[in-house]
Amino acid sequence: MQRNQAYALMLQHTPSESLQRHMLNVEAAMRFYARIWNEDEETYAVTGLLHDFDYELHPEQHPFWGVEYLRSNTELSEEVLTAILGHATYSGVARETKLAQTLFAVDELTGLVQAAALVRPDKDVSKVELSSLKKRFKNKAFAGGVNREEVTQGAQELGVDLDTHMQNVLKAMGEMES
Repeated sequence: MQRNQAYALMLQHTPSESLQRHMLNVEAAMRFYARIWNEDEETYAVTGLLHDFDYELHPEQHPFWGVEYLRSNTELSEEVLTAILGHATYSGVARETKLAQTLFAVDELTGLVQAAALVRPDKDVSKVELSSLKKRFKNKAFAGGVNREEVTQGAQELGVDLDTHMQNVLKAMGEMES
């Protein structure tokens, strides 16, 4: 599946602009890591764009509904489908590939980065500094929906220091904005 097809599918199933923004942020972080890992950037991008496409319309069945839809209506690889399942800890699907580990690692963190940008007067992600993000990460009242344990676990599964992981996602999202 090409990026433009994934983007159209995401828009078709995701009315909320904030959830669309989240998936675009995850796409940016996935692309960034694909370059680091020397992996296929389009595969990583498509995985990021589609990981939550079913969340808004089928929240109780997410990500199972989405994966079944994708399995029936696209030619996405099992690796991509398994990564999408694995980003939800309650699915019970192990994250055994770099693709799955990367999706899990960036998913929650992109939400924290976006929230940190939104409280800035200029709302500019590229101007969020690591020190500020780390303070906000420690403040559990800030962006309370972000699961800090999953952010930490994601960095560990990737084998990347948490500060480095935060900096990578900041950079990825900042590059997307510019």
